[in-house]
Amino acid sequence: MGVATFGMENMAFVIFLTAVMQAMTWKFDWQRYILLAVPTYLVEGLLASIGLKIAMKFLGFTYELPAELAAADTFFNGARIQMVLISVAGFGLFVYLFAKFRYVQPAVPYFVIIAAGVILAQFVHVPMLHVEDVPLSLALPLPHFDSALTLIYVFGFAAMLAIIDVIEQVMSNAAIQKIDPLKRTCNSNNSLLAIWIANIGSSFFGGMTNLDGLAKSTTNRLAGAYTKFSVLVIGCVVTFFVLNPQYLELLPKFAVAIVMMFTGWKMIAGLMHVTHHGPYAMVLAFLTGALVYKVGIFEGLLVAMAVHGVVHYLVDSQTNKRPAKAIVGDYFANLRRISREY
Repeated sequence: MGVATFGMENMAFVIFLTAVMQAMTWKFDWQRYILLAVPTYLVEGLLASIGLKIAMKFLGFTYELPAELAAADTFFNGARIQMVLISVAGFGLFVYLFAKFRYVQPAVPYFVIIAAGVILAQFVHVPMLHVEDVPLSLALPLPHFDSALTLIYVFGFAAMLAIIDVIEQVMSNAAIQKIDPLKRTCNSNNSLLAIWIANIGSSFFGGMTNLDGLAKSTTNRLAGAYTKFSVLVIGCVVTFFVLNPQYLELLPKFAVAIVMMFTGWKMIAGLMHVTHHGPYAMVLAFLTGALVYKVGIFEGLLVAMAVHGVVHYLVDSQTNKRPAKAIVGDYFANLRRISREY
C-alpha cells in the first residue's frame, strides 16, 4: 500500500520513519499504551483486509498467459483454460499437503508446489516470474515529496505501521511462549529493540519492515528448531536470493500465486481469533477490515478506532448514567495505573 501511495522512491524514508517511531516506543515503553488504545480485534480486522488484498492481487497470476498465447478475440481460449486447470490443481494439491503435514513437516507443501512448478515449466509454456535486478547500494533514506500535505500523510502512515508492528509483535510473543518446547519467556523489549535496529538498517538499503512472527516461529518449531540459530539459516537463504535474483525467474507465476493466495487466506482466517471476544468485537473487526479495504490502512483504522471510542462512550454514559468528564477521567486513570504497573 505504501509503494502504491508514495512510490518506491519514497519507501526508504517511510521505513526509516517507522523504525524511528518503533525506537521511541521501545525507549519509553509505550507499547502498554498502544495495546490499551488499539484492541487486538481491530488489528485482526486490518490484517484480514490486507490478506484479502494480497489474495485478489495474485489471483490474476492463476489465469495469466504469455503474450504470444493470449488470443485477442476470446478470453477463455484453450491455453487459458489449461492455465486455470493447472492453477486449480496446484492449489488443491497445496491445501491437501498443508492439511496432511501442517503438524509434522509444514514446509512440505511449499517445497512441493515450488518444485512442481519449476518442473512443469520445462514442458508447458507458462508465465514466469520476472525480477528486475537492481544494484545493492547504500543511500540515505531521504524523502522526495512535492507537497507538505503528503509529508503529513506519510507521518500518519508510518505511525500506523509502527503501531501495527508493535501490537503484532507483543501478541506474537505471548503466543510464542506457549509453543516454545523449552518454555522460555519472551522479552518484548528485546524484540522491539531488534525490530527498530533491523528496520533502520533496512531503510539504508531500500528494504522493507520486518518483525518476529508467530507463523515463522511456529514453522520453525514444527520443523524441529529449538534456538534462534534457525533464523540465521533463514537469513542466509534470503541473502542468497538477494545476491542471485536470477534464480527466482525459474519459478512460474502460478506457483507464486498459490503460495500468496494461501497466505492471504490465512490472514483472513485470523478473524476466527476474534470470536472469543464476543459479537461486538467480531462486528468491529469486520468493519475495520471493510474500511481498510475500501479507504486505506491509515484512514480505515482511524475511523474504526473512532467508532470504537464513540460506542464505548455511549454505552458507558447511557448504562451507568455517568457524565463525559468522569468517563474520560477514568480512561486516563487507567493509563496512569498501567504506567505504574510497568
